[in-house]
Amino acid sequence: MNNGTSFGEALAAYRPDATMETLSALVDPDALLAAYHPDFFSEAAGHLVIGANAGESCQRELMNLLQAEAIIDEADLAGTPVTESDVLVIGGGGAACAAALAAAGRGARVVMAAKLRLGDSNTVMAEGGIQAAIEPDDTAERHVQDTLRGGHEAGDPALVAAMADDAPEVIRWLIRQGMQFDQTDSGDLATRRAGGMSAARIVHCRDYTGLEMMRVLREAVIQHRGIEVREQSPVVELLSNEVGERCVGAVIRSLTDGRYAMVRARAVILATGGLGRLHLNGFPTSNHLGATGDGLVLAYRIGARLREIDSFQYHPTGLVNPAHLSGKIVTEGVRAAGALLINGTGQRFIDELLPRDVVCAAILRECREGRGIHTEDNAREGVWLDTPRLEQAQPGLLASQFPKLLARTRVSGIDPRVTPLLVHPTLHYQNGGVVVDSQGATTVPGLFAAGEVTGGLHGRNRIMGNALLEIISFGRRAGAAAAACHDRGPKKVTLEHINRMRRAITLAGLSSEQRAPRILPPYATKGLWALL
Repeated sequence: MNNGTSFGEALAAYRPDATMETLSALVDPDALLAAYHPDFFSEAAGHLVIGANAGESCQRELMNLLQAEAIIDEADLAGTPVTESDVLVIGGGGAACAAALAAAGRGARVVMAAKLRLGDSNTVMAEGGIQAAIEPDDTAERHVQDTLRGGHEAGDPALVAAMADDAPEVIRWLIRQGMQFDQTDSGDLATRRAGGMSAARIVHCRDYTGLEMMRVLREAVIQHRGIEVREQSPVVELLSNEVGERCVGAVIRSLTDGRYAMVRARAVILATGGLGRLHLNGFPTSNHLGATGDGLVLAYRIGARLREIDSFQYHPTGLVNPAHLSGKIVTEGVRAAGALLINGTGQRFIDELLPRDVVCAAILRECREGRGIHTEDNAREGVWLDTPRLEQAQPGLLASQFPKLLARTRVSGIDPRVTPLLVHPTLHYQNGGVVVDSQGATTVPGLFAAGEVTGGLHGRNRIMGNALLEIISFGRRAGAAAAACHDRGPKKVTLEHINRMRRAITLAGLSSEQRAPRILPPYATKGLWALL
């Protein structure tokens, strides 16, 4: 850690009414990212040698899991009970619920396999809001352009256009489910502008939008008679046909007793979320405990193509102090409302509403070059998020618009209305993932995907509000498409794709010691039967 300013010294020198000089220099985003963003760390990536993406760049920790041995083989399935279903949805968050509701709404029999409890997911942790071009001066076309530009033009324009076109109807559908959104005094939906946006497009429910969304989705799933929910039931492997080229179901292992079960289905939807709990490059994470990248491993092993698997989002404002809150995010809405970022010398150093990857890189630059603020034990470092200045300019704003932030910090004896928050980038989102088309179909017949496990929408950087939109837009699309699958497939289900991957591992001379997927991070498995 480079020498910076100590927490005590920086706090003693801090003044919320200090004059901030106007930023004088234009930022070269490409140069800043290349020099400081974790995706560009020289040791961060390697190249896959087997599978559908052989030869392509991949984040190193993820690469090792994609090329690992399976957890199970045929012998483990002897005598395992089989359930027949039309659609199997793997996941328990927003995308899974949207997919299940869409499929069941079209008459399909649906089984949901949730790793933990229904609703335990990154969805409930999303704070800032959801994008939708609903203001008179905004359009879906502007939404598309902002998304593609924010993703460094690496996104799939057709997928982005489908999502942006869906957005107003997604909001209407959520309201019909019972979701509450903040409103203006005149009764219209309140909107705010965030980083990378050309218009105010974020609709929100204070700073717990994802929690409110998950509330109504969970209730809708529980009440639907066409959906069977299996909680604490992670999927450890997909099932394939005799030649290993079509997905026909999955193998579940109960977290309560360790027993296996098989679900055979006409179509399978992966909605397993991200991989923050792999702690890529040693970063803390804002992600839920179950976010271990298992969907990517399962999809890759059965032959699905992936994309942008060397690109991840590090949210600029993860809390640093106190230590037990490390990685918890302060929503971008706080910066959108006017909070500034200030380094250890008391200077503002970046436009807070530039895209997240650029702001992240700028914070890492300040810390690396000795202008950060380090905790008293010198274990962590960051910069100030100047919330007292925001409260001074708009009294009562933090209490009315960001109650979750106040509740989270209050239990640690911190009042962000009085004391600035020490923040540092935290691993937040998986930019890439499984290749899908506009209906959520992957490159493997019978296998669909929706939500953070997929790639193509965000390119190499996600702008705020598109994640919550994506999970509903593409969850519903994938659910509808999966329900329309009428091919019952082969009578026999197999693990032939595992045998194919195992041969590839051997021929490539790769180690067979590591096994995947990693269902839970190692620090969460104490007292549980061993899945790893």
